[in-house]
Order: sequence, then C-alpha cells, then structure tokens
Amino acid sequence: MPEKTLAKLKKEYLVFEKKYKFPKFHDLNAEFEIEKLQGHETEFLLREIRRTITDKIAAFLKFFELFLNPQAAPLFILSALKSISPAEKDKIEKIYKRIIALEIKAISLDISYDEKREADFIKTTYESWQSLKGELKIIDDILSRVREENKPNNKSYFG
Repeated sequence: MPEKTLAKLKKEYLVFEKKYKFPKFHDLNAEFEIEKLQGHETEFLLREIRRTITDKIAAFLKFFELFLNPQAAPLFILSALKSISPAEKDKIEKIYKRIIALEIKAISLDISYDEKREADFIKTTYESWQSLKGELKIIDDILSRVREENKPNNKSYFG
C-alpha cells in the first residue's frame, strides 16, 4: 500500500478545509504538527488530526498539573514554584481549566466517530489555542526567572 505523502495529506485536508472552514493547512500544522500524519493511511483523517491536536494539549495539561500538584514534580518546577506570585498561580489555574475543558471534549469524541463533531473540535480548538497562546507566555516568564536563579555564580568562597 503506498504511503501518504505530504502533498496527498494537504490535498485530503483541503477538502475538509473548504467543507468546515478550517484554518489553512500551514496554520494548523504550525500549531499542532499535523504533518506527522503523512505516511499514515486512515479512513478517518479528522479523527487523526484531532488526536494529534490532543497530544499537544495533553502535554500542556501535564505541565500545568505539575504547578498545581507538584508532589512528583521535577526540581526545576519546585524551583519555579518558589517564584510564582499568587496572581500567577491564579492565572495558571485559569489556563489549566481551559485546557482541561478541551481535553474532556476530546475524550468524548473517542466514544464514536462523528465527522461533524470531529470537525467542530478541530475548528474550535484551533481558535481557543490562538487565544490561549498569549496566556501561555506565563511559562516563559516563570522559566526565565528559574534560569536566572540557576545561573552559575562567578563569585567563589575564596574571593
């Protein structure tokens, strides 16, 4: 069976793009790396796109869970937690709730395939992700403080 090339994937996506008013392939791919689906033969492309999107969402969900429930968090998260203000913690909780809502919506789609529901998820999640991206900059702010705190100190005990 011949593998699906990127050109074939784009052509197949274009049908759905027109039908459901999706973002351009390049835009969705830039956010969620859907090009990984090339070479992947499927009868249900929208399901596979949705699963690729939810992979990224799940990764962010796990990351934010470390801030909210740091019991098994790596040291850099524990270090970051020391520098988080109450306002930042509140912002993290709000972002987490938005991401978990997307995850829950995706899980319900795995019960049975429905092209229209898959398409709605892809479209609304892309739109939600665009508004979330600005808020996700909080990660850079927090991690840059951690990097500053962990910079090697050139001063030594001897002088």
